[in-house]
Amino acid sequence: MDDIPTLFSFTNGDIQRHEEPRIPKRVIREALVNALMHRSYRLHSPVQVIRYSNRIEIRNPGYSLKPVEKLGEPGSVPRNPTIASILHDTKQAETKGSGIRVMREFMAKANLSAPTFDSQREQDQFVATFLLHHFLDCEDISWLEFFKDESLSDDEARILIHAREVGVINNAVCREYTGLDTLGVSKILKRLRNIGLLEQHAHGQATYYTPTEKLKNPELAVTPSDESPVDQPTISTHIESSFEIKEISPLLLEKIQNLGLRSPPSKVQQVIIELCQNRPMSIEELAQLLKRENKWIFRSYLKPLIKKGIIYYTIPENPNHPNQKYFSRDN
Repeated sequence: MDDIPTLFSFTNGDIQRHEEPRIPKRVIREALVNALMHRSYRLHSPVQVIRYSNRIEIRNPGYSLKPVEKLGEPGSVPRNPTIASILHDTKQAETKGSGIRVMREFMAKANLSAPTFDSQREQDQFVATFLLHHFLDCEDISWLEFFKDESLSDDEARILIHAREVGVINNAVCREYTGLDTLGVSKILKRLRNIGLLEQHAHGQATYYTPTEKLKNPELAVTPSDESPVDQPTISTHIESSFEIKEISPLLLEKIQNLGLRSPPSKVQQVIIELCQNRPMSIEELAQLLKRENKWIFRSYLKPLIKKGIIYYTIPENPNHPNQKYFSRDN
């Protein structure tokens, strides 16, 4: 649990903040109990808890004896009935068949993406995946803006976010997100394939999909004309409309004026750092100054700086706050 990122909040009347793991403890507990209860002990492999930058995977040897599409429904098909009985008697496990349902409920209450479960018969293993970020956070919304012309549904957006984060998706995983049957999910996957966002692969009788370059790097498809209107005012007009000239030093103003649409990201990031040293800046203000769209500012420049601990949120407990601004470590 110490390795899971934490969130903090303040309760009325308290002067200390309360920290909680981003993934609820109950979810991790149920996932580990499930892995130990249903794993195959004929295979001399350990249960693995693998921490990636964006997710946690819990893998156990032994595919699920219960079809994945029926996981979470009442009833259990235990591979190890004696172990299952002991875990129930010692109150380590809840009602039979309820573990998957509990994990889904607690992830939903935490506003996190639904957990996914993959039973791999050929590899003889079961994988539970838990994404660490809130679904449709400011990064997701900014990223989805690249595909606004495709009129994505909520279900399609969830599927694409999972494919981007994990690198692969299949029909079973999509059913977890949508609640649709196999045929309904197949129609969605085929549409995402046809518009060039997913690539279809066949593996025996199974079919899976991986993100295309268009999905992984949508910004590469943006042309300068897409990013900046042709009749856009000059940089000095932008500054005078929203900022006091005295807020920006002549040297920094010159750096801003010398930035082109093809300037290296590191050069643009340095200008952003210097701007945020003067005072906290919103995405809209930065976009106006640098003649770039909001989504481009966050995804290409602010996000890497935030990860490096160079730029910070002014409202860290709510990254999506409408009054959110950004400041540098020297501010």
